[in-house]
Amino acid sequence: MYRFVLTRQWVCLTLVALALIPAMIKLGFWQFHRHEHRVAQNELIDTNLRAQPAPVTEVTSPGHLVPRADYWRAVTATGTYDSAHEVVVRMRTSGDDKVGFHVVTPLVLADGRALLVNRGWVPGGDDPRTYPPVPAAPSGEVTVTGRLKADETSGGSGIKDRKGLPDRQVMLINSGQQAESLGRAVLGGYLELTAPAPPEGGPEPIPEPDHDSIGAHMAYAVQWWLFASAVPVGWIVLVRREKRDRAEAAAAAAGREPATAA
Repeated sequence: MYRFVLTRQWVCLTLVALALIPAMIKLGFWQFHRHEHRVAQNELIDTNLRAQPAPVTEVTSPGHLVPRADYWRAVTATGTYDSAHEVVVRMRTSGDDKVGFHVVTPLVLADGRALLVNRGWVPGGDDPRTYPPVPAAPSGEVTVTGRLKADETSGGSGIKDRKGLPDRQVMLINSGQQAESLGRAVLGGYLELTAPAPPEGGPEPIPEPDHDSIGAHMAYAVQWWLFASAVPVGWIVLVRREKRDRAEAAAAAAGREPATAA
C-alpha cells in the first residue's frame, strides 16, 4: 500500500527530510547558545560597571592579557598625560554612527609605567590622512576613572592592522605596540575614560556598553526547533495525500475498465 515511498522521488524526499531535521536542531542550539552568551555578557557588564573602582595596577600589569572576567571593570589611575605620544585610532564611530577617531593618550603613573587612556571620539577633518583637531588633555597630575578593556587585535576585532599609516594614527588600541613607541612599560589593556567628564568641546565620551537587550536569539532557537518538528509531520501529510491520490486514481481507472469492455 505504501510501496510508492520506495520510488526514487520519495527516497530523495525522505533523505532530504532526514538531513533537515538534525540541521535545524543544530541551528536551534546555536541560537540558544548565543542567547546564553548574551545573557552572561549582560550580567558581567552590569556587575563590573556597578563594582567599586579598583586601582588599575591591582588589575593589570605590563604584558597582561585582560581576561574576559575583567572586561568593563571600573578602575582608577593617577598620573600625568603624555600628550607628545598621543595617537588617534582610525575608523571609529560616535554614538550617532558618525565616522571619526578615538583619542588615545598615555597616562604616565608615578612609577614610570604608562596606561593607555581612550579619552573619547572626535570627528575627522577634511583629509583623513591628516591628524584631526584634538582637544588637549588636562595638564598636571590627574586621577581618572574608566572601564578596563582588553588590547585590540586583528583576530579579536576583525580590524586589519595596516602598515604605512600617517604619523600618530593607528588602527588598533594595543599596549604592546604603544610600548615600543613610548620606550616604557605599558599596562596591558586600556581604559575607556568615564570620569572626569571632558570639558565643553572635548572628546565625546565612549558610550556605556549595551547590557539591557538580549536580542531575539531565543525566539530564533524555538523557531528552528519548530521547523524541525514540522518536517516529519509534513512528510506524513504528504505520504497520506499521495496514498489518497493514488487510491482515487486506481478507483477511477477501475471504473473506466468495465465501460471499455462493454
